[in-house]
Amino acid sequence: MPDDHASFPDPAPPAAAAERERESRITARQVRVLLPLPLPGALDYLAPKEAPPLEFGSFVRVPLGRRSLAGVVWDGPSNEPAIERLKAIEEVLPLPKLQPELRRFVERVASYTMAPAGAVLRMTMSVSEALQPSRPQRLCAISQSGLAVLSEMTTAKLTAPRRRVLELLSKGPPIPMAELARLAACSPSVIRNLRTPGLIEERLASAAPPVLPAPDWRLAGRALSPDQAQAAEQLVESVGASVFTVTVLDGVTGSGKTETYFAALAAALAQSRQVLVLLPEIALGAQWLERFRERFGTIPAQWHSDIGQAERRDTWRAVAAGRARVVVGARSALFLPFPELGLIIVDEEHDPSYKQEDGVCYQARDMAVLRASLAGIPIILVSATPSLETAVNVARGRYRRVVLPRRHADAKLPAVRLIDMRRERIERGRFLAPPLVGELAATFEAGEQALLFLNRRGYAPLTLCRACGHRFQCASCTAWLVEHRFTGQLLCHHCGHAEPIPPCCPECLTAGALVPCGPGVERLQEEVSERFPGVRTALMVSDLLPGPRAAAELAQAMTEQRYDVLIGTQLAAKGHHFPMLTLVGVIDADLGLTGGDLRAAERTYQLLHQVSGRAGRAERKGRVLIQTWMPDQPVMKALAAGDRERFLEAEAAARRDAGLPPFGRLAALIVSAADAETCDFTARALSRASPQLPGITVLGPAPAPLAVLRGWHRRRFLVKAGRDVRLQVVLRDWLARVRVAGSARIQVDIDPYSFL
Repeated sequence: MPDDHASFPDPAPPAAAAERERESRITARQVRVLLPLPLPGALDYLAPKEAPPLEFGSFVRVPLGRRSLAGVVWDGPSNEPAIERLKAIEEVLPLPKLQPELRRFVERVASYTMAPAGAVLRMTMSVSEALQPSRPQRLCAISQSGLAVLSEMTTAKLTAPRRRVLELLSKGPPIPMAELARLAACSPSVIRNLRTPGLIEERLASAAPPVLPAPDWRLAGRALSPDQAQAAEQLVESVGASVFTVTVLDGVTGSGKTETYFAALAAALAQSRQVLVLLPEIALGAQWLERFRERFGTIPAQWHSDIGQAERRDTWRAVAAGRARVVVGARSALFLPFPELGLIIVDEEHDPSYKQEDGVCYQARDMAVLRASLAGIPIILVSATPSLETAVNVARGRYRRVVLPRRHADAKLPAVRLIDMRRERIERGRFLAPPLVGELAATFEAGEQALLFLNRRGYAPLTLCRACGHRFQCASCTAWLVEHRFTGQLLCHHCGHAEPIPPCCPECLTAGALVPCGPGVERLQEEVSERFPGVRTALMVSDLLPGPRAAAELAQAMTEQRYDVLIGTQLAAKGHHFPMLTLVGVIDADLGLTGGDLRAAERTYQLLHQVSGRAGRAERKGRVLIQTWMPDQPVMKALAAGDRERFLEAEAAARRDAGLPPFGRLAALIVSAADAETCDFTARALSRASPQLPGITVLGPAPAPLAVLRGWHRRRFLVKAGRDVRLQVVLRDWLARVRVAGSARIQVDIDPYSFL
């Protein structure tokens, strides 16, 4: 299984890899090129006649039908077509070649996830602009006529802005118009008007790559506690060994894990190696980036969906050229073309956001372990609540564990109290239990801050008509529409469909009969404002935070105590440090325990433990109140007792008895089609051909919980197998025996996380 690196074939030893690289120069005219397309494999082309011999990993441009595409020269056996039928490579692109380690990584990810290698390569070549030659830069320079105007003392005829422009250009090199306008404190039109009489001329020059300040590993960081110093020493030791090792940095919330692994990061920089840091949600990285700036004097290169296309292009090129020494990013950063990668750090390694569920389905934490093993470098997995897969690998001795058992600066862990909602009387339309209301009042009275956590966006999860019972459902999905009162819309959180909240029921036309059912964070904010007039509230949800900058501004406002209570979803649960936040209240804590997810208990424990850790991170003691309808559930008992190890032991025993990961293997097959008949036809064909082998159980087909998603009908199979079964081989044989009907698609998800 992917979290167990021993399950992957061992990478070639360094000597063999070096030998393969010495033989990588291609002497024959016939070469293979892998294109970033979901094709079965690489295609054959002819090398350019006059060009020097190509090398594996070279970027080239080749014809495909009527298109011209960029691809990578790939090694492996040729398809052996007739050489006279082959088309020639059009161009060898002036880019650093793709390293052997990354090429093997592409192949291994494709093999494991059962995705075409070209689809995986597309994630490495995700910025097409980075493969194009840089556009020449237009610069402004003073002409001979301009110099004559200045030297002939006729500047009195010039306006002050024009004179400043000419004087600046006469004293320095040509510069871009925008920069010239800024330095001369004038508008671009002033510069354009100087070009008309020929006083300024335009020159073209190759665009210089943007300057990336290198993080200074020599700077002294914050003073480490004895626990941190001991842990940092072990991490630095693994970096110094420069061999593949997996170290789990297991520290309680607030123990200073970030500052501790910064020591390992500095050690890798001191060795002139590149470093990749993965974060589960980049919106959580604002405070992380500020800590990095304090420690290393600058911020690292960033890679995530919220950066612009130009920045993505520049970052890709900087990584490939080795100029970007540290990259922090989301899971897709794992596929960047690092030539000198020396360390990978996966922060919050347990987070389900590392699972990619569209296109190529992969678990970034597990693939990060694979990439580190292929490169022969250390990797650090960081968490306050390690995943069960990681905990099992530690127990088996495959991963080394480094522990931070105490909070930094002698801060105490918060006291956790369960509120049994079966015994509480709450007013109709209210959702805060009396004990939590009382603690909120005491917190505000003391001038402290609170966090209310509810993992449900919007105002209410369901809106219905009390006259006829009509429920608002998405037109494209089998999902209820969620009311968002701030925007006046009903939204589908699966496909993005939106419609305005109508004044009357569309079914019975009764006015004023629409009622919200259940709480969302917006409704919770409304209740807090009504109960505590004058208390300053803020919402931390993805709907209202358009990007990392907005999240950073809100976090800064909380740190500066511009708000008294923060109300949020899982975006507020981790990665934040608010010194005056002493109370955490969890609403509807049982929410994540439903839905049939095999990891439901583990995820709920991790999420609630993380959100509880926001309280009392400084001198003031924290309290956590959890509203639950199931106080006897093992997750709730473990949270109240602070007994993580007992919970993990019980969870491991339950999974072992059921043969579920990490003690067994799972794969999901999702059949989808534009119409239900085609979907069912394909699902029945798969069912008839399903493998009948020992150690294999096939469940399904069954309608997916979201039986219609974005207009596509969906049916699911779940394949359960023992750890010794070569699951991908079984699945490939199964799929090869089935003819897919019409518009139907079959998606394979090895180690599924979502069962929707």
